[in-house]
Formats: sequence, structure tokens, C-alpha cells
Amino acid sequence: METLLEIRDLTKMFDLHHLGKQIRAISHVDIQLKEGEFVGITGKSGSGKSTILKCIYGTYRIQQGSIWYHSKTLGRINLAEATDRELLYLRKHEIGYVSQFLNVMPRTTARQLVKQAILEMGDDCELAEKETEKILAHFELDRELWDSYPTTFSGGEKLRLNIARAMVKKPRLLLLDEPTASLDYDSKMKVKELIEQLMKEGTTMLGIFHDLEFMNHLCDHEYNMQNGSFSHSTNFTTP
Repeated sequence: METLLEIRDLTKMFDLHHLGKQIRAISHVDIQLKEGEFVGITGKSGSGKSTILKCIYGTYRIQQGSIWYHSKTLGRINLAEATDRELLYLRKHEIGYVSQFLNVMPRTTARQLVKQAILEMGDDCELAEKETEKILAHFELDRELWDSYPTTFSGGEKLRLNIARAMVKKPRLLLLDEPTASLDYDSKMKVKELIEQLMKEGTTMLGIFHDLEFMNHLCDHEYNMQNGSFSHSTNFTTP
């Protein structure tokens, strides 16, 4: 298997202008993901886990290190130095991100959100409509909500929609930031089913989880974070 993502010496600082100082969020982080792998990051809240994903996705710019990604279209690219246009392309076509929060246009329905994600991949309207209904049904989102605005949804409903929108695109690299945080057991199992399906289809994943039981039999490798750095790692695959 070829390496899809390689992070070297990743360091992220935040400026506290009102205090005139900097704080270090993560320090000297190294990660390597091969194609088709699922790597999990664990650790206490505030240890820097989400910061890693946001640096990969381009939400945060870093002070030190490199984030090498092997794009299907753009070739080997350092995401830490990618242009806004390159990052936008990769987000639309290759890299998915699921967070605990759903940020959407206020007058866009659940159906429109998922359908638009599929259309961005170049599929036609008929297929997009079919796949939209399929994944909304999979996550057991009430059909009465499909043409409603997500601003009226509960926290769990918003999270299920957010997961559906990211997973329906079947990205090459999927970043998961606590995707099951506020879900009940049945909904977690629906997420797990799709993760397993995407893994079979070749999607590479990097996920953050507090629910360690959920990660059983999913992860190939686990990194544990403490105070912005990895304290230890565990390999679950046989050589």
C-alpha cells in the first residue's frame, strides 16, 4: 500500500493578542497513513486532537512541519503550503471532514445539502437524488425532515446529517472529529456500518474518538495524545 498522508514535525501555535503571548496547541506530531488504513487518535479533551484534523483540512495554518498528501489529481502536495484554490478543490473532490457541528446556509434543506455534495463530485441529478434518499434513509432521518431546514433539527439529527453529507461523497481521505459524540447506540452502529463499507471501497480515514469501544475492530493504528504530543501509539495490524 502506498502512503496517502504523511505528517512530519507538525507544530501549531495560537496567538493570544490580548495577553501578548502564544500558546502551543500541538508539538512535533508525526503521522503516516497508508491507502485504505483507519488511524484513530485518542486523548483527553484539550490535548490537541481536533487541531491536527483542522491543520490537515486547512482550517488552521501551521507554524512548523509539513502535511504531504498524495492527491489523485494534483499529485503529491504539501497541504500546509496549498493555495486556497487547491484546498477548495480537494475539499470538494477528495478530502471529507465530519465534525460535531453543522454549519450550513440557513435556507438549505437536508435533501439539498446532501444532493449538492454528490453533484460536486460530477454525478448527474438523477443519481444524486437516488443516493441522497438512500443515505438519509440509512441514518433513519425522518422523511418529514428531508425537505426541512437543519436549523430546526435536534443535535443528534444535525450530526447524522453532517455525517451523511460527508460520507455520501466517498472521499479518498475522510477526517472524523468525534462523529458519534451525541448519538445513541443505534445511530452509532449506522455510522460504523458506513465506515466499514467505505473502508472496503478504499477510503482512508483519520478519526478522533472518546468512545474507545466504538473503535474496536476498526482501527489499524491508534495514537494517544497528551498535552499536544503523542505519548504512545499502538499498531493493531499484523505485519
